[in-house]
Amino acid sequence: MDAVGDRDDPRQALANLMIAYQGGDEMAFERLYEELSGPVRAFLHSLTRNASRADDLLQETFFHVHRARQTYDPSRSAKAWVYAIAHNVFLMSCRSEKRRGRHEELAEDELPDVPVPAEAEAFATKDAVRKALGRLSVDRREAVILHHVQGLSFQEVGNVLGITTMAAKLRSHRAMGELRQILKEGAKL
Repeated sequence: MDAVGDRDDPRQALANLMIAYQGGDEMAFERLYEELSGPVRAFLHSLTRNASRADDLLQETFFHVHRARQTYDPSRSAKAWVYAIAHNVFLMSCRSEKRRGRHEELAEDELPDVPVPAEAEAFATKDAVRKALGRLSVDRREAVILHHVQGLSFQEVGNVLGITTMAAKLRSHRAMGELRQILKEGAKL
């Protein structure tokens, strides 16, 4: 078995990569980056709605992963740990921009091309869902993206967002209800 571990258990494989990286295996970091950079970038893009900013935040996220690698607890999900770092990097970026007075509205055409939750796909096209996701508040959008798109459990979503599992479920449920309403209103136009 290599540092990635059992291919049938991707969560354990990521944990094994983090453990190897903690032990000084630089190749483990490269493999971790290969596994998570795409999904984490999509998550950040869904929050920022700007490809360039998402790329910058992705690099910042993995810089923080590198600096904090010794704090990773192998008994917890490595994927959720990296997403929590990405979430915090995004929040720090928002605070920084707000302090500089550069909190700008992004154009609707800059919305990310992210995979669509299966439940929402029945109501409209991917484009309509992307636009509807963009109308959600950031906290609700995060819950939907993390659970329905990135596949994190509600417990992991709660850990990433710093809320309880029940709050993560509730936030996602309300977001999905809001998405349905937005999509129904769009269909009537």
